[in-house]
Parts: sequence; C-alpha cells; structure tokens
Amino acid sequence: MSEPSLLTAPGDEPGFRAAYEQAVKSFEERGVPVGAALSLDGEVIAAGHNERVQKGDPIAHGEMSCIRNAGRRRDYDRMTLYTTLSPCPMCSGTILLFGIGRVVVGEATNFSGDLDFLRSHGVEVVLLDDPACIELMARFQRELPEVWLEDIGR
Repeated sequence: MSEPSLLTAPGDEPGFRAAYEQAVKSFEERGVPVGAALSLDGEVIAAGHNERVQKGDPIAHGEMSCIRNAGRRRDYDRMTLYTTLSPCPMCSGTILLFGIGRVVVGEATNFSGDLDFLRSHGVEVVLLDDPACIELMARFQRELPEVWLEDIGR
C-alpha cells in the first residue's frame, strides 16, 4: 500500500497520517478501511476506524469511533476532523451536532458522501483527492463488495 500524500495545510500532517493509519488497520482486520482522527492545535486528540465488521456495530463508522474515543469534551468546535473517506449522512450529522467546524477529507471518489451538506452548514471542507486513500478504498470495494454495500446501507 502506498503512503498518503499529506498535501494539507501546515499542522495537518499528524492528524491526516493518524486517520490513514487507522484506515489501514481496519483494512488489515478485513474491516471497512475508513480512518478518522481529531486534532486540536496540531495535536491528535483521538483516532478511530470503522469497526462495523470487527465489533458487529452498525453505527461504528470511522468518524463515529473517533469521536467516541475522544469522549466528552467541550472543545469540539476548535478541532479539525480528518477522515480518509467523505462522511456519510450519519457522520455528517454528528459533525454538525458537535460543532466541528473543519473537516479534511482524504477522498470522495469511491463514495461522494455529504460534503455539500457540511459546507451548506458552514463547515470548512478540505478535499484532498489523496491517491493512497482512493487506492485503499477501491481495493477494499473490489475485494469485499458485499461488506462495502452493507456499510452504506444497500
């Protein structure tokens, strides 16, 4: 697997790298390869990956697992969420609920997600079109299409 390009703003590299590493971890566990990380002032606060397969939890998407790992906080509005794949409607709603104002997305090629919805609610969305993220999700969709379709409710 190739490394992520990390072509993000200064200070974004640790968060995006943590998200990508979580996606690879999930892929290696034969789970959906979506990773996420939260950072505050360039410091990674929490990370997580999609655990639907591993835990049998239908709402354990990467972003949800990451936010769960961050725990109860009052400073979500100051954080950046990094995710390897464009967030689905459930995860986008959670981003809005907790007031996360900036989301850095690895890719929206294999799943377009809800980026326009986030933008329409004032969230700054940075789409990287990262080749490593695109390649990882495409490989997963080829190898385990039934798991992917289950993850997106089809």
